[in-house]
Amino acid sequence: MRVKWSIVALALTFAPTVADAQPISWQRFVVTETMASVDVPTTVFTEDAGKPETGYGRRFLTSDRRANLTVQSVPNEAGDSPAIFLARKNPPADIVYKRVTPRFFVVSSFRNDMIWYNRCNFAGRFMNCVLINYPAAEKRQWDSVVTRISNTLTSS
Repeated sequence: MRVKWSIVALALTFAPTVADAQPISWQRFVVTETMASVDVPTTVFTEDAGKPETGYGRRFLTSDRRANLTVQSVPNEAGDSPAIFLARKNPPADIVYKRVTPRFFVVSSFRNDMIWYNRCNFAGRFMNCVLINYPAAEKRQWDSVVTRISNTLTSS
């Protein structure tokens, strides 16, 4: 019995952030320069990591820094379609999931022990994007979080 308890305690120690027993709280984040917006799980991404490298928006981290979220509006001065915009970014050849429509693109794959997910919505002069990186071993726990973030990304 004592050994079983130790195994359970060890498993709980490494439980992913999104699998915590506490309900997830969400807040609408707005990129003020472009009015793009998205639901952000504030109980998951608790740390502000500053501005993205390009464009407008914000980066967020989990408290343990194992996962991150970037909400970003990137200039699209040429007015490229999602397909052309994605092609210009030279995405890696080993993409596991890819969907491109006239209004958005989604790409996702693995890098080391992480899953990266990127969705960008066409918004004329900007592409409004969410980029999420999280541990691949926790995919099932993250699925609903990633889905809500992706589905709530809107442009003005």
